[in-house]
Amino acid sequence: MRTAVVLLAVLCVCDGVKFGQLCSGNTGNTRRTSDSWGQGHYGARRGTREHKGLDIVCNDGSTVYAPFDVTLQGRVTVYTDANKAAINSGVNLRGEGLCFKLFYVQPDRVSGSVRKGQRIGVMMPMQTVYRGITSHVHVQMCDKSNPTPYF
Repeated sequence: MRTAVVLLAVLCVCDGVKFGQLCSGNTGNTRRTSDSWGQGHYGARRGTREHKGLDIVCNDGSTVYAPFDVTLQGRVTVYTDANKAAINSGVNLRGEGLCFKLFYVQPDRVSGSVRKGQRIGVMMPMQTVYRGITSHVHVQMCDKSNPTPYF
């Protein structure tokens, strides 16, 4: 009697979904690393809490693009602190089987469909609130899971 051993490898290929360019001037979706305000990777410490998104470098005032064909699903309010009103906006999106949010974006509109590479809105003036930070779009999955594999 022969015994056969079968090995299965499970790889996270994330269904092959990858974010296209999010921000003008950052064709490779460069991530925010470390600056005087902290780090931009998923899970970075924020005092007593964890960062639940991934920060993609984006200069204040830059155009923000759809990373793939998406449906806009409403505005995001990022903060309750009135001192952060200058950057208190974002947008909910769905596409490629994903639900995600983009923070610090002033969307052109908050409903309807947008094709990959088309303008979603403009990066808000992050430097007015967090002087010296690497300005960035914060990408957060709706379920707060790690978005890094999609980049």
